[in-house]
Amino acid sequence: MTAALPAPFTRIARLVALVVLTMLLHAGAAWSHASLNASEPADGAVVAAAPRSYSLTFSEPVSPLALRLVRPDGSSAPLDRFAVRGNGVEIEVPADLGRGTHVLSWRVVSADGHPVGGAIVFSIGAASASAPVVGEEIDWTVRGWLWASKVALYIGFFFGIGGVFARCILMPGTDAGSRIVAWALALGAAASVVSLGFQGLDALGAPASRLADPTVWSTGLGTSYGGTVVAALVAFALAGCALAMTGLAAQATAGAALLLAGIALALSGHASAASPQWLMRPAVFLHGTAIAAWIGALAPLGLALRGSRQGAVQALRRFSRVIPVVVAVLVVAGIVLAVVQVERPAALLDTAYGQVLLVKLALLAGLFVLAAVNRWFLTAPAEAGDPAATRRLVRSVAVETLVVLLVFGVAAVWRFTPPPRALAAAAAAPAVMHVHAAEAMADLTVTPGRAGPVRVSAVIATGESGPLDAKEVTFVFSKPDAGIEPFRRKAERSGDGAWRADGVVLPLPGDWSVRVDVLISDFEMARLAGRIAIRP
Repeated sequence: MTAALPAPFTRIARLVALVVLTMLLHAGAAWSHASLNASEPADGAVVAAAPRSYSLTFSEPVSPLALRLVRPDGSSAPLDRFAVRGNGVEIEVPADLGRGTHVLSWRVVSADGHPVGGAIVFSIGAASASAPVVGEEIDWTVRGWLWASKVALYIGFFFGIGGVFARCILMPGTDAGSRIVAWALALGAAASVVSLGFQGLDALGAPASRLADPTVWSTGLGTSYGGTVVAALVAFALAGCALAMTGLAAQATAGAALLLAGIALALSGHASAASPQWLMRPAVFLHGTAIAAWIGALAPLGLALRGSRQGAVQALRRFSRVIPVVVAVLVVAGIVLAVVQVERPAALLDTAYGQVLLVKLALLAGLFVLAAVNRWFLTAPAEAGDPAATRRLVRSVAVETLVVLLVFGVAAVWRFTPPPRALAAAAAAPAVMHVHAAEAMADLTVTPGRAGPVRVSAVIATGESGPLDAKEVTFVFSKPDAGIEPFRRKAERSGDGAWRADGVVLPLPGDWSVRVDVLISDFEMARLAGRIAIRP
């Protein structure tokens, strides 16, 4: 007969299994920072009549948070009738649109949990003398609280949960640092809750005065960051229980708390949302748990050595044996995350994300130097009972702790800086155009959708969206406002039925006039004209 597990272990196992299952279900999607690929009407377009619908096409599936239309007179109306289809959002048009310039303002949340916003300007009939202005001001109160709550959450994860793990597993012979660890857990739990509200404010673009609005909290919970908060709160609760336990039960509960903390970090954020998911999520998990195992031991170990607590020397000896492996895991996982996120060395200097990473690396280099000095020059004398070496080791651990806090502050800035990977994906996004006539229609794509050498492709169909076996297709480009007269590029039919022209050069950004000449038969030619926006 098999003995049943004690009730606390059964509950812990169920909690861990539930959160791991949730993480695996989310891991199937290749998430990235969303960017707008195309819109209908196109940005800057002048249309003869009010469009029947609006459409926004993104680089990945998104969830709309706020859509509104600003009319030529400056008045605005919410656009609350829409449908999400794949990577696109189809929006119902209000019935009372007049002539002039309109602005379609949009705000969506991408799969990494971060909000993305923008605006599309188009005119009906003719452009207004002065277009309505839609500006998005940065709410520094919301951003400040987001940053502060992120730092506090890191303190809870790494000093709190990591401290419990160190107390129960790495240094079970000492009880030093209990008060600091308990305060770190309380701070982390409070920061989890507070950050959820400010995540909702940031997602909606709402001011801090709306923090008590239930919609704000439900919006924050509905993003991928909501999963991080739920997992974090469970992890903090388990760590608090472990702090009050002893023996094997404390060790098992502390281990479960550390696993949940790593999973919480891997459920949202830039790094965890990157592809390939099978590599990035485990890398985030290993990076986070390794940091917690190392950093969490600093305060208990330093206080135990300073107070000459019972078991302090044994704890130092055990920690010095384990920490090289922990740091190796941290470094390898960090390198994987940096390589995928940064992609190219130049991005370390020419992007905000890369510059933040350089500052973090500089601080980490100092931290590793301190750790090396401790490991190779101070640990052995301290273990032998040298009081001077012990005092220097305690001071070095205190300096390490201060450097770690600086690292947390720098890393929290990443919340507001898209990684170079996402910027490169946005730069490579295609520009698209749909043109429709009675005889034929075409969906034209320019890849990438920025100035320079591009590939142009078009899917041709009849005016009723049926198959059309065209005899010949030619693309005609011009930019009259820049003095570029029409030039033609003959397309070749590819194996998938699309018509393509490689090596086309669009030298300038801005609106280009495009015509697709479709030879339907020897006696019939369809000319489909439109405009397409090319990015710098």
